[in-house]
Amino acid sequence: MLDISVLTWAVTIGLILALLAVDLILAAARPHRVGFGEATAWSVFYILVAIGFGVWFAARYGGEFGTEYFAGYIVEKSLSVDNLFVFVIIMTTFAVPAEHQHKVLTFGIVLALAMRAIFIALGATLLALFSFMFLLFGLLLIYTAVQLFRHRDEDPDIEDNVMVKAARRLLPITADYVGGKLTTRVDGRRMVTPLFIVLLAIGSIDLLFALDSIPAVFGVTEEPYIVFAANAFALLGLRALFFLVSGLLDRLVYLSTGLSLILAFIGVKLILHWAHVDLHEAVPEISTPVSLAVIAVVLAVVTVASLIKTKHDPTAKAHPGSLRAHPKPADSSQEADRK
Repeated sequence: MLDISVLTWAVTIGLILALLAVDLILAAARPHRVGFGEATAWSVFYILVAIGFGVWFAARYGGEFGTEYFAGYIVEKSLSVDNLFVFVIIMTTFAVPAEHQHKVLTFGIVLALAMRAIFIALGATLLALFSFMFLLFGLLLIYTAVQLFRHRDEDPDIEDNVMVKAARRLLPITADYVGGKLTTRVDGRRMVTPLFIVLLAIGSIDLLFALDSIPAVFGVTEEPYIVFAANAFALLGLRALFFLVSGLLDRLVYLSTGLSLILAFIGVKLILHWAHVDLHEAVPEISTPVSLAVIAVVLAVVTVASLIKTKHDPTAKAHPGSLRAHPKPADSSQEADRK
């Protein structure tokens, strides 16, 4: 069992909050369109910070825990790329001005971290009290993997989001973004701006992603500190990664398929762990190095296959996938037949 001192927790959380504060200050003080060079520099910086933390962590607590951290980081990083697809859809749906996208993403990451911290604490408590939670988490991941694979060529319907629909129905909303404010006064009446609705959409989507990503990383490690650190460092680089690869996301046509395979694999790993602990120790378990290798191979194959596919078929377009089917609008001929 990993013994993490209060000081180590405090320093880790302080580092993450400091990095978030820098993002928030930059977003608020200098709203601008983030260029390729700036996005590349920030992406490299966050990756180096994550790697540096992993090297320190492995040297301090041992190679086994270090391997668990890097496996968890890669899992969360790969799942966060799917987040990017949804962010792109949200930005497009609500026509978010380029100069405000930095702020939206930073607030979205803050919301995601807060939600995941809650789920990590809850998940760790449940796993410590009830070993059968490994079985439930495993079944949840397999179900999610199956649904994601079935609807891998679909996009989530942002306008059908419960929070967004409720906000549109209950709140007065301005027609424009009013300089990036969340609320404003119009003729003495307090109103929210579209930016407020965008943050609601991103926050509710983050909640759904947390329901999948937390069990997934608990499938790699049972240590709450590693789960938190892997999530935090993966999410911190998400804002810069969005601006770096948003134009390339359409080419990752097999990403959803790869993520469904990874989730299913980790689900099986959790079920085997539950069976090993609760049923019989003869039941084999999947080690963390094997998990890391499988995840890395799947991501590599998916990326190469996607690039080959789009090279030979430029019309192929990637989709983030959906956990449920959405009704397709009837075409004009069907409408005419009904009439």
